[in-house]
Amino acid sequence: MEKFYLIITISSIIMFSPMISNLIKAPVVVVEIFLGMMAGYFGLIYGDEMVKVISKFGFLYLMFLAGLEINFKLVGIIRKDLSFNVALYFAFLYSLAAIICFAFDLSVVYLVALPIFSLGMLVMLIKEYGKEETWLNLALSIGVVGEVVSILALTIFSGWLEFGFNFDFFSSIVTLGVVIFAIILILNFFKIIFWWYPELRTYIIPDPDADRFDQDIRFAFALFFILIALMFYLKIDVVLGAFTAGLFLKIFFHAKEELFDKLSSIGFGFFVPIFFIYTGSTVRLDMVTSDILYHALYIILAIISIRFISSFVAFYNYLKWKQTILFALSDSMPLTFLVAISMLGYSYGIITESEYFSFILASMIDGLFLMVVIRKLYGWFGFEKNKITDTHNE
Repeated sequence: MEKFYLIITISSIIMFSPMISNLIKAPVVVVEIFLGMMAGYFGLIYGDEMVKVISKFGFLYLMFLAGLEINFKLVGIIRKDLSFNVALYFAFLYSLAAIICFAFDLSVVYLVALPIFSLGMLVMLIKEYGKEETWLNLALSIGVVGEVVSILALTIFSGWLEFGFNFDFFSSIVTLGVVIFAIILILNFFKIIFWWYPELRTYIIPDPDADRFDQDIRFAFALFFILIALMFYLKIDVVLGAFTAGLFLKIFFHAKEELFDKLSSIGFGFFVPIFFIYTGSTVRLDMVTSDILYHALYIILAIISIRFISSFVAFYNYLKWKQTILFALSDSMPLTFLVAISMLGYSYGIITESEYFSFILASMIDGLFLMVVIRKLYGWFGFEKNKITDTHNE
């Protein structure tokens, strides 16, 4: 009977979240996380292995969709005109995080966690506001760089915790570097292949009227799982595989708009909500004390502060003050990786249980609060929400 209630609860939250979102004018992800928290508190959602697996899949699928949402025009602009600003942004970000850790005598977990990035919430913002916003385009492009840096940081941190500073640790670092270099080479190789043989694109993913067997979906999911399996085999964070699969489709099949619509609908309609619902349910509200809550608020303040300072130093001349504020806030929601870092730190005894709960709460409150704040500021600043008729055009 427990599984019966579990399935009914999750399904009901998925079904009613958009209705509640429209009713109270709140982002749907906020509703999903909050309802997940309440369901977890009342015991309706618990740590069932099936739900954990589907939630993990939802997270990876979200990273896959993040790869599909890359705006290569803006990436080109960053490469040509803003490369110094991007370097300056990350230099300030990590320097400020190091200063905070040194000043308050914090563990290395904080040094990795405070500047970390995650594209998950950015994809949700793009779903709501579209890709025509300069600040959000820049946030996504910076988020791509930040995601790669975060994957590197997460891999190095987990390797250090598991192996210490020995041969296995340095071997894992070399493997990650080789894999990233190989991905770049493979992408360039396929650029050449598809340039010489453009008909291969249609052979792999036929036009909609000729695709009788949903070959586009088959190819997309096969690529998704193959790259995840490859990263798992190489003992590298599988997020890199999911993101690369989306990036591959975006680069070589950007004209397949119907495919992107299908993949987006599947993700945001089912798998991604399960991830946010389950993440909300992991907060054990009965164990939260005022000290834990205060510590969570300090973590949030640190995350937002270092991004505000870094954003105004690096991008004020490009975005001006209104869009710089929106940019800084949109990049201040590292929900998924913040949870991952805190889990690693706690499992190896580097942070206490209270700190672990503070990190979990901080990731939740940060995402919930900033999604609402961004929506309010967006209206107060006089921006008009773009009609999202085609979110995949460049």
